[in-house]
Amino acid sequence: MESTDFLKSLIKPNASIKAALQQLNRTSQKVLFVVDENNILLGALTDGDIRRALLQDIKIDVSIAKVYNPDPVFFLDGSFSEAEIKETFIKKCIECIPLVNERKKIVRVILWNDFFENKKPDMYNGPALDIPVVIMAGGKGTRMAPFTNVLPKPLIPIGEKTILEIIIDNFRKFGISDIFLTVNFKAEMIQAYFNCIEKDYSLKYLKETDFYGTAGSLSLLPKDLQKTFIVSNCDIIVKANIAKVIDFHRSSGAHLTVLSSLQNYKIPYGVLKFENGGIITGMEEKPEYTFCVNTGVYILEPDCLEYLPDNQLFHMTHLMEALMKDGKRVVTYPVGESDYIDIGQWDEYKKAINVLDIGK
Repeated sequence: MESTDFLKSLIKPNASIKAALQQLNRTSQKVLFVVDENNILLGALTDGDIRRALLQDIKIDVSIAKVYNPDPVFFLDGSFSEAEIKETFIKKCIECIPLVNERKKIVRVILWNDFFENKKPDMYNGPALDIPVVIMAGGKGTRMAPFTNVLPKPLIPIGEKTILEIIIDNFRKFGISDIFLTVNFKAEMIQAYFNCIEKDYSLKYLKETDFYGTAGSLSLLPKDLQKTFIVSNCDIIVKANIAKVIDFHRSSGAHLTVLSSLQNYKIPYGVLKFENGGIITGMEEKPEYTFCVNTGVYILEPDCLEYLPDNQLFHMTHLMEALMKDGKRVVTYPVGESDYIDIGQWDEYKKAINVLDIGK
């Protein structure tokens, strides 16, 4: 990291969780280093620390003082070997390490890429996940018209691959090899394409006879499916460690887990507050709000399928409501704003080409 670039990764302990989220989204790293006024290292803050805080109902406007890790990994500048650094990177599975002087002031930060050329620390290296994935690929893709007047949305290219292949590749990183595709609109084109390419995974089709919504086609899954499975829309990428999400899902005792994304929105106008008669009681200039939005990726237990009607329109929201009404546990696993890529509309599609770094 360049001599002053690391300053973008420094944050004061009195900063809010919301400010930390915004700063994480602006940096290419997944960690911030907490420092005092003299840049003396106090701790480290990751997206995982923030996730755990939010899941404990700690409000987003609270300071990070009780959230960050006060025992971060660091090295004294000039007193380490390359072998020690490499071993620490691999053992701790981190992507950057601060170097400090005798006063524990950060003087620079070294990156995983400074020592390793290929594999990134967030790449999964555990056992293959024996979990099926259902990708909803049957929609008309009206948000991507007129392109989808010719091609089905799952076959729209990003670089040298289709959207659908990129989504499958994302799951293949975790050893997942059992893929179901729900198909409907231009289904023959999707099947013809995948029949013509080399695959190192099992691909099965679930053919709708009508449009069944975001959950209805799950009723077409094999009746003997008896394991946890994943459902994903065909126009989004969520950069999450799926193994950790599965662990969270199971440890939570959840029947359904929604992957959500913390999104920050700035209203470009002054927002008025008023009472009866139009009497203004206050005004907030260009306020910012942070929401947890549904990404369209879910983890489900097989007994969720019992709540689905056969061959009928049924959305994932209907399933969640039915589960909650029946006292079943429905939880969320939030990821950062930059970890969620929506490629189902043109503006986001153009951004995705750069974010995914396809073909570069």
